[in-house]
Amino acid sequence: MFKLSQMADCVSKVELTVSCSNLLDKDVGSKSDPLCVLLQRSGKDSWTELGRTERIENSSSPSFSQRLRLDYHFETVQNLKLGVYDIDNASRDLGDDDYLGGVELTLGQIVSSKTLTRPLQLKKGKPAGKGSITITAEEIKDNRSIQLEMEAKNLDKKDTFGKSDPFLEFFKKGDDGKWQLVHRTEVVKNNLSPSWKKFTVPLQTFCSSDLERPLKVDCSDHDSNGSHDLIGSFTTKVSELQKAASGSPVAFDCIHPDKQKKKKSYKNSGVVSVKSCKLATQHSFLDYVMGGCQINFTVGIDFTGSNGDPRSPNSLHYLSPEGLNQYLSALWSVGQVIQDYDTDKLFPAFGFGAKLPPDYQAAHHQFALNFNPSNPNCQGIQGIVEAYRMVLPQLRLSGPTNFSPIINHVASIASGAAQSNSASQYFVLLILTDGEITDLDQTRDSIVRASRLPLSIIIVGVGPADFKAMELLDGDDGVLRSTVGEAVARDIVQFVPFLKFKDAPLATLAQSVLAEVPTQVVSYFKMRGLQPLKPPVKA
Repeated sequence: MFKLSQMADCVSKVELTVSCSNLLDKDVGSKSDPLCVLLQRSGKDSWTELGRTERIENSSSPSFSQRLRLDYHFETVQNLKLGVYDIDNASRDLGDDDYLGGVELTLGQIVSSKTLTRPLQLKKGKPAGKGSITITAEEIKDNRSIQLEMEAKNLDKKDTFGKSDPFLEFFKKGDDGKWQLVHRTEVVKNNLSPSWKKFTVPLQTFCSSDLERPLKVDCSDHDSNGSHDLIGSFTTKVSELQKAASGSPVAFDCIHPDKQKKKKSYKNSGVVSVKSCKLATQHSFLDYVMGGCQINFTVGIDFTGSNGDPRSPNSLHYLSPEGLNQYLSALWSVGQVIQDYDTDKLFPAFGFGAKLPPDYQAAHHQFALNFNPSNPNCQGIQGIVEAYRMVLPQLRLSGPTNFSPIINHVASIASGAAQSNSASQYFVLLILTDGEITDLDQTRDSIVRASRLPLSIIIVGVGPADFKAMELLDGDDGVLRSTVGEAVARDIVQFVPFLKFKDAPLATLAQSVLAEVPTQVVSYFKMRGLQPLKPPVKA
């Protein structure tokens, strides 16, 4: 079956509201006439204008009513620039207008704060007087979904040896007048009076949020060779389906157009009815983040012997003259996106699979990268990089490669946070590894247990190894099960091999591994029935 969820979740749209205070006065004898422009970085030194507010006359503390809209992508760093200009002419070109100051920041910083005030700068390090800018973000969306349960009676028999295998397909009428598929049910085998499972589709996807938009439903007999036979069709709209919510029977004659033409006495090819229909609210990732949910980021780095001696240029831990290697490149790429969502910017970082000074006795499977077990936090991504460079010469790479200790460690912290029964914390564990895992069974068990906690695990495979075991943990092509056959409660592992992105810009690695995190965050809080927190009111 195909997935439609991606269609619905691809892009969130965010609306920014802007106000300023204490702007510089550039006009003689009166206040400035400000306007604000929003730009997004599109290259190293290039910026693209996304929108501008209206111009407000004679105001040094304007509140703009024109909102600025843009697409939001969690998995990329979206660098923005807001510039405020004093407009004294009718031309759109800003080159001849006085610049009152601007600010550079990321969309991640804005949405994780919800409201943000920054001083305006004329250029880096040069403040624009006492001028400041306040930006508030809001997600624009219809967060309702439709939940339907359908059944049918007396469908036509299409198979020679047995009853039909019916399934339903729902289409909405596009703005171009064409029918677009929005949902397909499962097939019920060998049954002329089937009941299909309850399903949920975002209202935006199902009917473009328009309860009167025409819908068409096809009931077909499934054929394994793909040549499904139409049993019959009917048209309706959500406002009609909704009548089932108040207990009224909602039933449709399933009509096959050819049969209807041929036979005067033809009534239908069966009746399809709505068992239940309700509209529900579905919260999005931004609802949780803007409600104040903290995304806590932890890193685990593989220092096992299979990486090779860090002093040898063939080692995966060998630092180039610029002080870089695949481990650090992967860390930078993913860390830069995540750090905007963590207010304290303190990231616990661990190593595993190495022997430590002074005695270099047994291998440690979870040691603080900064050698400070009571406080393994590093200040920002830069802090993790510095700790890594500092300890690397002091470690002896060893083995075996055990993932479960570090997963269990983060899981125990996530488990503590889950006790609060509020959508306040979520954890992301990034494991950087050469992929030669030893404790596969224990790791499977740890992941199945962790799938009930507010935790996502991202594994980046460094080097040229065969990552079959890692792909098994990322249950994309089948459900991951524990050693006793218990299935994961939800998909929480995402694996990518670093080499696949070796020649691509650094940001593409982050886009690939982080694309699933928003869905995983929402799926956890939904599973627990937890609403987004209300954001604290900023004084």
